[in-house]
Amino acid sequence: MAQTSQPLPVVEQDPGDPEFFDNPYRFYDDIRRQGDFVFWKDYDLPMATTHAAVSQIMKHPDMGRAVPEGLQTPVPTHLQAFAAVEAHSLLELEPPAHGRIRRVTMSAFTSPRIALIAPVISQLADRLIDVFPEGPFDLIDAYAKPLAAQSIAAFLGVDLTRARRLQDWSNQMVAMYQARRDRQIEDEANAAAASMAAFMKAELDERRNEDRQDFLARLVATSDEGGLSEAEALSTAILLMNAGHEATAHSLGNAVSILAGFEGRAEAIAPDAIAGTVEECLRFRPPLHMFTRYVYADTEVEDLKFEKDSQIGCLLGSACRDDAVWPDGNLFDPFRLRRPHLAFGHGIHSCVGAALARLELQIALPVLFARCPDLRVTSPPKVADSYHFHGFEALEVAVR
Repeated sequence: MAQTSQPLPVVEQDPGDPEFFDNPYRFYDDIRRQGDFVFWKDYDLPMATTHAAVSQIMKHPDMGRAVPEGLQTPVPTHLQAFAAVEAHSLLELEPPAHGRIRRVTMSAFTSPRIALIAPVISQLADRLIDVFPEGPFDLIDAYAKPLAAQSIAAFLGVDLTRARRLQDWSNQMVAMYQARRDRQIEDEANAAAASMAAFMKAELDERRNEDRQDFLARLVATSDEGGLSEAEALSTAILLMNAGHEATAHSLGNAVSILAGFEGRAEAIAPDAIAGTVEECLRFRPPLHMFTRYVYADTEVEDLKFEKDSQIGCLLGSACRDDAVWPDGNLFDPFRLRRPHLAFGHGIHSCVGAALARLELQIALPVLFARCPDLRVTSPPKVADSYHFHGFEALEVAVR
């Protein structure tokens, strides 16, 4: 049990219970009423429940993602390839290495560079809609996943015909962050990491011999200039592919399920409103519900003291429904006053590709509903058993 200065309310909830991961918000409402922090027995961790508490934990200088030296354990043989990628991942690093790699990465995520990908996203959306089946079909497989994977592949500069293979490897690697992780998931993730690393290394090597202007070319240039090591450039490319499609695919499916039956949809997806609607969709049903932080020094948050080397969970899904910030937080209202949410995290580990993900949603949703105005959900969406992520395994729809 992580050490805190006072006992916390103890809650129990199996994250693998279908009723829970299908709708975790009743649980979140209950635990927020018990305070800023609770102790979730199933995880053996204290959890920040409110917007205020989660925000403070995620930006706290004495808390982070890197495992403290005293808690590190040897990497199992069957996870060596996965660990080699993670060792240089922005997701698992702290300053000063984190700041150096993030600055280089963000230098490629400039507004002009992101704007250049907008027509490509629109074209990809149209091509996928062109081949929608006549009868009911799964929108996640037909639209959300391929659009997200192809969009990030296009941004990186990878041949779009490889997007499906990269998507499969990415899914296997990201499964390591789910609650139901087991040896089979670990073996598949390790094999996928090895394959992804070999693929991305070849892509980076090609750019040393070609005049390219894509994101991977930028990574090669900075590594050759000494800004990044080859291992750091490789891990960054893999992280962006994984995070760039996984969260966006979930977010797109979640948003479609919300908007399909929303009476004010036409106004909500109008050009002057779509940005706000995307933010409300992300807040209302965020793609990531829980992330953890390690405590690097004895510290205090919201009058609760945490001991060095303890660990704490941040419930982003709960924080995004906090009535203290969004009155009637369980109500979807795309026209409400916009306030910063935590769907893309907070602090130094906030999502580096958030601007690109937002752009994809701002394009993909209006295109979809303009081309398919009669789109309707034909059966209850099947939420994936993948808490801490929250998205659909399948979203069956009909468009005619």
